Amino acid sequence: MKPAARIPAMRAWATLGAVLLWLGLAAGCSRSARPEGPEIVTVVKVSGIPWFNRMEEGVRQAAQELAIDAYQIGPSSTDEALQVRMIEDLISKGVAAICVVPNDARSLEPVFDRARARGIKVITHESPSQRGHDYNLEAIDNEAFGRYHVDQLVAFMGETGDYVVFVGSLTAPTHNLWADVGIAHARERYPGLNLVTERIPFGDDQETARQKTLEVLRAYPELKGMILFGSPGPPGAAQALKERGLADRVAVVGTVMPRHGAPYLKDGSVRHGTLWDPRDVGFAMSYIAQRLVHGESITDGMEIPGLGPIRLEGKNILLDAMLRITADNVDAMGF
Repeated sequence: MKPAARIPAMRAWATLGAVLLWLGLAAGCSRSARPEGPEIVTVVKVSGIPWFNRMEEGVRQAAQELAIDAYQIGPSSTDEALQVRMIEDLISKGVAAICVVPNDARSLEPVFDRARARGIKVITHESPSQRGHDYNLEAIDNEAFGRYHVDQLVAFMGETGDYVVFVGSLTAPTHNLWADVGIAHARERYPGLNLVTERIPFGDDQETARQKTLEVLRAYPELKGMILFGSPGPPGAAQALKERGLADRVAVVGTVMPRHGAPYLKDGSVRHGTLWDPRDVGFAMSYIAQRLVHGESITDGMEIPGLGPIRLEGKNILLDAMLRITADNVDAMGF
């Protein structure tokens, strides 16, 4: 190589070396900026939707206030196999605790057993019949929650007519528990209600909820009511109803993020919403996990900072955090 040609090449190698050095320093600074406490990871159903973005705020709050290395991850879809692989990676990494919002409770049992065999604490949320874990956190009374939605639907559509139930997925533990309880309650208390089809999964995706609502409207033109479990569901259904000019005729109730659902609640295309603040759950799961990592017990009546006392039923830790969301109070919810 001629000397003149060697100089640009040497400059290129020098530049590359500087970039690599900078990246190494940046990575070191990033890691050193994180707390040195136990590594506690929350694995959600799917990343990037408002519900789990809000939950991540609570995980970050826990990292700051509890001096733990807490963070959140999640798959790109509600495919349970993706969630299992993420947890397997965390087991290989040797984290202290894993907090999970399951896509499929049963598919997680073997991987939870492996985690606990390695001394890793396992906390779940929205999985009251889970096996293989240490504790499960519930923000509400699940059976009362299922019945409540049917009662609210009847308040808006009346005690007779066709209705449908949507769930985030057919394996989502609490969504299907609420649907089971609600449908049974409707059959017993409101015999004039007619469930026109099996529950409909929508992948916790607003656009899918919209598309499936359009399909339901074509198949069941006399539809009068919809219950949607999964926070992107009611806005997706409301979009479809407004496109078809049916928002006044078909009543929509279900779980919804206040800020996300506000426009639909205010224009009446969603009649009533429910939820709890997922930020509180993100914090609470991390708090419970760090107690277990430090060898502390979970007891009935103990306080979670900022959230009050818990009720302990076996492995289920219960809070009373249900929110009733209407056009009148949605702006005051703050998230």
